Amino acid sequence: RREITSFWYPVWLSYPAGLIKDSRLLDAPPHGVTPEETIRIAGEYEFVVLFTSTPGFKNDIQLAERMKDANPGIKIAFVGPPVSVLPEETLNASSAIDFIARREFEYTTAEFAWGKPLEEISGVSFRRNGQVIHNPDRPLLTDLDSLPFAVETYKRDLDITRYNVPFLLHPFVAFYSSRGCPAFCTYCLWPQTFDGHKWRTRSSDNVVSEVRRAYELFPNIKELFFDDDTFAWGKARVLDLCSKLKPLNFTWSCTCRVHADYAMLKAMKEAGCRLLIVGFESGDPTILKNIKKGATVKQALAFMKHCKELGISVHGDFIIGLPGETNETIMRTIRFAEELDCETIQVSIAHPYPGTEFDAYLRRNGYLTDDDMADELGHQLPNLRYPGLTRQEIVEAVEYFYGRYYFRPRIIFRILQRALWDQNERVRLFREAREYLQLRARRKKFSRSGMPA
Repeated sequence: RREITSFWYPVWLSYPAGLIKDSRLLDAPPHGVTPEETIRIAGEYEFVVLFTSTPGFKNDIQLAERMKDANPGIKIAFVGPPVSVLPEETLNASSAIDFIARREFEYTTAEFAWGKPLEEISGVSFRRNGQVIHNPDRPLLTDLDSLPFAVETYKRDLDITRYNVPFLLHPFVAFYSSRGCPAFCTYCLWPQTFDGHKWRTRSSDNVVSEVRRAYELFPNIKELFFDDDTFAWGKARVLDLCSKLKPLNFTWSCTCRVHADYAMLKAMKEAGCRLLIVGFESGDPTILKNIKKGATVKQALAFMKHCKELGISVHGDFIIGLPGETNETIMRTIRFAEELDCETIQVSIAHPYPGTEFDAYLRRNGYLTDDDMADELGHQLPNLRYPGLTRQEIVEAVEYFYGRYYFRPRIIFRILQRALWDQNERVRLFREAREYLQLRARRKKFSRSGMPA
């Protein structure tokens, strides 16, 4: 859970939901569906696919066990990064889990729903005669055009007004135009544990077709978001896709890296791009090398200069607690962020997810702690510490970063100016400010708690 309540689309689950006849995609949190109601709905089906995460794993196990108690004949598959990395441990955690679909799972789960025996399905782990069986890995899907459109499932099963991300226009719709990320950032969860480093793209025509369909199904949306790991990777592909998006005359946003040059950015802007989500992470050159970011401070500054010249807004992501972090490098990153002057920022606490190089680094050096990575409400907490940098100091640094960045006169003026002309923005700004101040108070309480750091 972020500082402000945000709900992203369950894009991965939309694909098997589109492949399997008479299925339903249930996204409980944004729709206010309780665990009890979720269990009741699950009782109407023979097969449940549950996408889990490291912070939510324990709760998801409990939910699966309650589903089994209510309907002993139901089959339950767990999917997602943590179970892909630790399939045997996951199966041993609860008898309620019938099998694991490792990594990309749409055809894995669909084949089971279509009646194929587990023994014949690639990419699954399951129990047989008291032993855990790991079938051979399923090759990464290369024909992304073969997948059903995510927006068709959204129309059938979801209320798009329930999805809110503070820096995106509301309502919005999100889906992927590609999968995988060729970069080797040591902390990044998805390419290391789930969809790989191989960059695979949908054809430009296929993407355009889904964009058209999105606006046919949801004529009220204000923005479309390409939720790729890295949208702007290959220049030729970006230029080709933008040439075909431009005639549609719509507003969109996407992820990006600072290696995107002026020509790429110009083509994106002319095709309707409004905002880029960019992971700058740190302003310290040594940390950028430590995490194998493949980008420099100089590149980032040049990139931001181009974005401002073209009128593209940037939401900048930064991380506190990466390898080599000290109080001095934190201040360097804060000054770097101020120099970049992004429209909005997000400051995260570094989290070591199983299966990542970052996790292995912390374990190898004894920097990982036994603490949870989130509080009871799902907000981030550190589960690491470094010599000279405690858990409390990491939390304090995140709050100081936000306060110093946003409580500058010109930033306050920029935010208020945007809200002045849009009633919906005013309502959203008030709600988000209230949520943030409540979280700020909780974090101050954590910092002053005197708990072991």
